[in-house]
Amino acid sequence: MDKPRPNEESSSAPLDLSSDTFQWDAGLYATNTVAGLKRDIIRHIVSSLGLDYARPSEYNYYHGLALAVRDRMIDQWIRTQRSYYDKESKRVYYLSMEYLPGKSLLNNLHCLGIYDVAQQALAEFGLNLDDVAEVEWDAGLGNGGLGRLASCYLDSMATQGVSGYGYGLRYDYGMFHQVIENGAQVERPDNWTQRGNPWEYDRGRFLYEVHFFGRVRAWTDDQGRLRFSWVDTERVLAMACDLLVPGFRNGHAINMRLWTAKSDTEFNLAFFNTGDYIGAVEAKIRDEIVSKVLYPNDERWRGRMLRLGQQYFFVAASLQDVLRRYKKKHGTFDKLPEMVAIQLNDTHPTIAIPELMRLLVDEELLDWDIAWDLCTRIFAYTNHTVLPEALETWPCALMERILPRHMQIIYEINHRFLQWLAARDDGHPDPEGRKARLSIIQEYPEKAVRMAHLAIVGSYSVNGVAAMHTDILRTVVFPEFNALFPGRFQNITNGVTPRRWLNQCNPGLAALISEKLSGDWICHLERLRDLVPYAEDAAFRARWQAVKAANKQRLADYVRRKLGIECNLDAMFDVQVKRIHEYKRQLLNVLHAITLYSRIKADPGAEVTPRVVFFGGKAAPAYTLAKLIIRLINGVAEVVNNDPDAHGRLQVIFLPNYCVSQAERVIPATELSEQISTAGFEASGTGNMKFALNGALTIGTLDGANVEMLEEIGKENMFIFGHTAAQIAALRRDGYNPWHFYEMDPELKTALEMISQNAFSPGAPGLFAPITDALLRGGDKYCVLADYRAYVDCQARAGLLYNDPDEWTRRVILNTANMGEFSSDRSIQEYAQRIWGVRPLTFR
Repeated sequence: MDKPRPNEESSSAPLDLSSDTFQWDAGLYATNTVAGLKRDIIRHIVSSLGLDYARPSEYNYYHGLALAVRDRMIDQWIRTQRSYYDKESKRVYYLSMEYLPGKSLLNNLHCLGIYDVAQQALAEFGLNLDDVAEVEWDAGLGNGGLGRLASCYLDSMATQGVSGYGYGLRYDYGMFHQVIENGAQVERPDNWTQRGNPWEYDRGRFLYEVHFFGRVRAWTDDQGRLRFSWVDTERVLAMACDLLVPGFRNGHAINMRLWTAKSDTEFNLAFFNTGDYIGAVEAKIRDEIVSKVLYPNDERWRGRMLRLGQQYFFVAASLQDVLRRYKKKHGTFDKLPEMVAIQLNDTHPTIAIPELMRLLVDEELLDWDIAWDLCTRIFAYTNHTVLPEALETWPCALMERILPRHMQIIYEINHRFLQWLAARDDGHPDPEGRKARLSIIQEYPEKAVRMAHLAIVGSYSVNGVAAMHTDILRTVVFPEFNALFPGRFQNITNGVTPRRWLNQCNPGLAALISEKLSGDWICHLERLRDLVPYAEDAAFRARWQAVKAANKQRLADYVRRKLGIECNLDAMFDVQVKRIHEYKRQLLNVLHAITLYSRIKADPGAEVTPRVVFFGGKAAPAYTLAKLIIRLINGVAEVVNNDPDAHGRLQVIFLPNYCVSQAERVIPATELSEQISTAGFEASGTGNMKFALNGALTIGTLDGANVEMLEEIGKENMFIFGHTAAQIAALRRDGYNPWHFYEMDPELKTALEMISQNAFSPGAPGLFAPITDALLRGGDKYCVLADYRAYVDCQARAGLLYNDPDEWTRRVILNTANMGEFSSDRSIQEYAQRIWGVRPLTFR
């Protein structure tokens, strides 16, 4: 079958794009004046939507505006693609199972520099831009930090001029839409595209075949070569959907290319004619399920099959696309590593390594050694976790069934790696079972493929995402690999894009900063250091406080509208919003809230620092204990928020369905940022960076990027508490006994007894027993009780400082001023220079 060739990159003889005939003149279609934008909005409402522009509605005008903005971005994208070919640029392909771009409209307006133009255009139609932007749904393409980081990196690639592409899956449904019923998380479908997505281009002409199941046939060709054919397979078609990613006011635009599954068996007429209407479309439904939903429950065998199928589906389509693009100008593969860099965002895309070997050896007939040499100069792997359960493994039996040829290739890769390992031992016996520890194939408790090992062996670079995380990878998680491959492990600390996470989400603060610094700080975040002297300026501090007050009001209005709760605006906004997981220790925060409440009940007249404690985040549907933690938070909120003694002094609020657009409201309003994971368990974190950038003080452990933030900000401007990673390890090694901390701390004992005695579950006795059992009888895996007293005391120091708003604000300004190191622009510059070997393009 002839491989599809996207029209933007035709494989025929190149046209003379410099001639007048082929000049794309965006000015004919898209002018960045109010009148020009209004004309384009009306044109799209009428011609693209088939609606009457004379009946203004937020829905119609959102879609009309989005399409008008897309017109402007496609011009930049076409010019950008041409520049890649003209300059024969090395391409960077970022493979990620998740992206979390949030809403696109406001971001794209800011990047194009037409936010004010759009605001005025809509005002002349009698509409408000913020109201129109509310029509858009968050794109359901990711779950948490991994996907948000990928989106920040694409933003920085576009802004920095890196010739990059993001590849992933175009899910029909996101992870789920979280609602809270009777305090419990309930999962609803996240049908984020139900009203259409005006931002994407469906490349319906361009379909790649992706195969599953079947068997492998070995045979000898007429030249005596042993060949392998993957036959009797089930075929699914992958169709590209492109979402454009503009750089910030630089004329550059790249794209996410997301794959959606299409069946090549649309309709079985024979079944239909016999009355079997379900059977007539059954094959189509089965084939297209692969891109239907983000992260199916992999607790069951069928869920695991689908998850592995998703990983292979997007990787197989992406690699076909990469090779098609390369082969347009190259007749051999000699220069493949010079023209292609593939970044694996965690282990999910690691199946790309055996897939590229299959394509090169089976399809292109390269010698194994040549193909392997190419692979190990193309792939780079980013590790995002030290949790053993998150280092993916796939049962060999499952792999052999779904991807039989790939399992053969993995066995061969492992065989050759172990031979190489044995040769390094100079014939000596295997030292202490090293081969078993490093083997890509795990033998016990079940035979499985260790995807992280495959990624390390098959990549030329392995990087952690914070200095502490990388040190743990080198010394604890993969010390023997680090010794085998000197220099392969390196660190590139994560970062966040200041375009969305300050300029867009916090316009009041961005405007205040821009008064003191020129506007180029948005792309040169290190310039924030010039704010340091203003921390001593009383008038500047007062204006900063006014911005924070306005942001708190905005969040309070949102909470009132969504939950019917009135927030105390004079209280400290104390916030922990992130994925619900035991190691992130929402439980520690809840125990502190219970302790504050018990103090209020013990002495209702005592002076306290008023707080509103916000929680938000989703628990994986199969993670029972995490879901119970959400229920406990809401149980505590129900009691505290309805007790007159706590009125004006303490509130607990759980924000349902935490997502990017909600974060854009929460983060600018936050005053105390909770980054309290067990030391040694968080790879980096990026929420910590967003909060500090937007003027929140951090209370946290020495974990992940908190360590580097401390170095930049200064320990006097953060609230650090708790055991270090080394101390946690020693505590465990010496026989950690959570009962000791329980018996020695009366306030801790009281808080746990309130939970166990059903103070927060009066209608369901024993509901929270699994939580107290996990803490006391289950060994307290994440040392919540060991850090409780240090945390409570540190919170008291934070409360005391909050009572001095001038000094609090001074430290807040110093936090923001010293966050320049944590821009995703810096991260991408390091990837480009140290890993990918690419130079940013200048383009307008």
